[in-house]
Amino acid sequence: MCLAAFALNAHARFPLVIAANRDEFFARAAAPMAWWLDRPAILAGRDLSAGGTWFGLSRAGRLALLTNVRDPRRQNPAAPSRGALVVDWLNSADDASGFAAGLAPGYNGFNLVTADLARNSWHWISNRAPAPVELPPGIHALSNAALDTPWPKTVGLKAAMLQALDSATSAQHLADQLFAALADITPAADAALPDTGVGLARERLLSPRFIRMTDPLEPGVAVYGTRCATVLIREAGGATRVIERSVSAAGDWLTPIHHEMSRWP
Repeated sequence: MCLAAFALNAHARFPLVIAANRDEFFARAAAPMAWWLDRPAILAGRDLSAGGTWFGLSRAGRLALLTNVRDPRRQNPAAPSRGALVVDWLNSADDASGFAAGLAPGYNGFNLVTADLARNSWHWISNRAPAPVELPPGIHALSNAALDTPWPKTVGLKAAMLQALDSATSAQHLADQLFAALADITPAADAALPDTGVGLARERLLSPRFIRMTDPLEPGVAVYGTRCATVLIREAGGATRVIERSVSAAGDWLTPIHHEMSRWP
């Protein structure tokens, strides 16, 4: 993931809502969200290069999503894949503090949002923060900086989620609104852009919620950008649906993938 907003106990009918985009190079192969054959308790997409994932949940009621911290000055190309962190959390029985204490050093900058529904526990873990931070009820957002850093895309997605929750007449209506919010290609004004060390031109390209960076030799083909959008909606009775929409390098939206659980966990 490179952008996510999540509403935790912010709405009586929809106590958990997540809307997230994954941005990645299109050359990096990935499998769509599915129950893993080798680990049947995990529902997630899969990075076929390193075997990890960016967003996933387990039948036991654990969930995690991951974003990278954009900091090219501290980037180590030999660092281990951060996608393993999501899988490790889903397979773990530790609480957030124990999990964070056991993490090996050496990862490039990351943000990991963890949930354990059995403990009613949500945390933000980052190797750019001294300790896990417990997340209170409300709407939070995350991109490639610290939790709730007010980048234009995170501020905009939080506002869109609040509006969607206020106006939703059904779970499908809520999902439709959130997918529309995630597909917003509006760039931020230069004055509102962060300075993450990649230069002004690249900050502009990375500023929309939905990113599409094309090949100069083939303008219709993206080399990097939003690869998939995911919406998770949990209703008050426990029914949960997860919908993933993927986009091709040519800009075509693929058939959405739906996963529904009558109760989770």
